Amino acid sequence: MASTRLSFAQAINSALKQALELDPGVFVYGIGVDGGAGVFGTTAGLVDRFGGGRVFDTPIAEAGLSALAAGAASGGLRPVLVHQRLDFMLYSVDQVVNWMAPWRFMSGGRAKMPVTIRAIIGKGWGQGPQHTKSLHSWFAHVPGLQVVMPGSPSDAKGLLLSSIMSNDPTLFIEGRSLFAMQEEVADEPYFIRLGEALVRREGKDVTLVTMGSMVPLSLQAADQLAQENFNVEVLDLRCLMPLDIPAILASVRKTGRLVVAEPGWRMYGAGAEIIATVAENLGTATKSPPRRVTWPQSAVPTSSRLEEQFYPTSDDIAAACCASLAGA
Repeated sequence: MASTRLSFAQAINSALKQALELDPGVFVYGIGVDGGAGVFGTTAGLVDRFGGGRVFDTPIAEAGLSALAAGAASGGLRPVLVHQRLDFMLYSVDQVVNWMAPWRFMSGGRAKMPVTIRAIIGKGWGQGPQHTKSLHSWFAHVPGLQVVMPGSPSDAKGLLLSSIMSNDPTLFIEGRSLFAMQEEVADEPYFIRLGEALVRREGKDVTLVTMGSMVPLSLQAADQLAQENFNVEVLDLRCLMPLDIPAILASVRKTGRLVVAEPGWRMYGAGAEIIATVAENLGTATKSPPRRVTWPQSAVPTSSRLEEQFYPTSDDIAAACCASLAGA
């Protein structure tokens, strides 16, 4: 299959373009999607190709935009709503949680709700506490919502196409810090099954479960530890809901150790759910206590100096793996 080296942002753009080509019911909308910059390049050129009826700018009215998505989807269309920051979609929680999520359940399984909401998490250059929230655990907690967190360009394309063509509401969370990341991405449309984790690096000493913007840092940490003859298995969840529990358990059974690297706050997070699931299923079969690498339980600082201290690094992940290996 032919491929092209694309950035994460370009892979998102490719997925949107091919989704618009594949299904005439797909449309893309949100603040700035038809502008020259095209939401950090992810929607650039789409309005020129598909016209303003299928790719269009909107007012700052998040609740109304989400209501539009719900109505369009219930009428048979496949809307893709773009929020330039996940923080902004908090104004639309009622539509997402009270209407989109339970729609199939309330219809006895007869109705569909094929909505995809792209939500970008800011990082760097002074984003501060109102442009940086990663609320993946909030939404993964809600029955009926799918929560996707790609960690590479090729996954971003395949997972976004699958999200758009799914018949359930999907929150597609993108780390802004990944947008410049590059790799070979297949030119043709392809689909990655939602809820299927990927072993990015096989290992036998410790399982490192990761997601989203922590994926490249986790791979860097595994490389660092390989130089010390430690073999880390890196499991990229890709999705928080559905969660690939069998893949997590299989890896921890093999290594006997677990570290979770999560791009979000520690308390009541996805890492806690993953560790609890392993404990419930494997009991005392692990060789050492599980470890978490997360954000501090604090709002994200605006100061670049403080921000450097806030976000976990590959060294932090490597240290957690070493602690697990030491059994401390």
